[in-house]
Amino acid sequence: MVSPLRIKRRAAPGGGYNRRNANRGERVVAYVGRRLIGFGITLLLVSIAVFVVLSVIPGDPAQIVLGMEAQPAAVQAMRHRLGLDQPPVTRYLHWLTGALRGDLGTSLSYDLPVSQEIASGLTVTVPLTGSAILLALLLAIPLGAFTAAHHRRWGDYTGRLLIQVGMILPEFLLGLLLILLFAVALHWLPAGGFPGWRTGGKAAAALLLPAVALALPRAAVLARMARASFLEVLDEGYITTARGKGLPNWKVLYKHAMRNALVSLVTVSGLLMAQLIAGSIIIENVFALRGVGRLAFQAIEARDLPLVQGTVVVVALLIAAVNLAVDLLYGLLDPRVRYE
Repeated sequence: MVSPLRIKRRAAPGGGYNRRNANRGERVVAYVGRRLIGFGITLLLVSIAVFVVLSVIPGDPAQIVLGMEAQPAAVQAMRHRLGLDQPPVTRYLHWLTGALRGDLGTSLSYDLPVSQEIASGLTVTVPLTGSAILLALLLAIPLGAFTAAHHRRWGDYTGRLLIQVGMILPEFLLGLLLILLFAVALHWLPAGGFPGWRTGGKAAAALLLPAVALALPRAAVLARMARASFLEVLDEGYITTARGKGLPNWKVLYKHAMRNALVSLVTVSGLLMAQLIAGSIIIENVFALRGVGRLAFQAIEARDLPLVQGTVVVVALLIAAVNLAVDLLYGLLDPRVRYE
């Protein structure tokens, strides 16, 4: 018969484990709460900065909307309609109150709700950037692992050459080359435009070349980081032990080394994802895709202030969300990460 003391001692490790899990869960919740507060403060500061910049740049939005030949009375009436005759603080607070309800104002160019225009653009930008970063990872991880496994051999030199070519090739030039090859010469894929998701396969085909143009330069950056991460991990003792057991090289790489190597890649992937969201304007213009980037570009050209402010705030929201997701993903890849 086992004594109660021994039962208690044997139960203690399990109880300690549960307490550690509970404490970790509380830390994660507290960490997410703090990040969400910072999230809101960041968006508030971004909206204030954009509002101030748009308020001080030269030019009268009412005059631009009506044209340079418009009568002064008509311009004054338009200024009143747009609220431009109110103090800046009043205009900002009015915009902020509406934004908290999901109302970002009305576009001066399209006479449609800004939130509706941005939502339409996100249906292009989010799938485009998501597929681009996924494709970049699918190319970068095997290439980085291959070059690391063939360190200082022909495979390493060939892989590093491909990485260098990908890093120096501008994405807009790559996009034009892809159009010339696959759209103009081979007629396999469309050269530009987006027919809408109702068309199914045609919509996916329209995003394929832009996604490749965005993915290849990022894949080169990720592959370089993956190579360095794998080289560092492959020197660890547990990798030597795994090889000593006679495990195949691919199993050592993708089962034992990959998880630790991916931790550093998560950081770079998050930064590149944020960069893609903010910088997709170039590719969206090359391929005539009406995403958020192209929408912001056209709004700046037209001095559509509500649309400019709305797109910038939404892009900042997406970037902050990506950064938060990356931070939380650390804990899944590395249990040693503490959320303080």
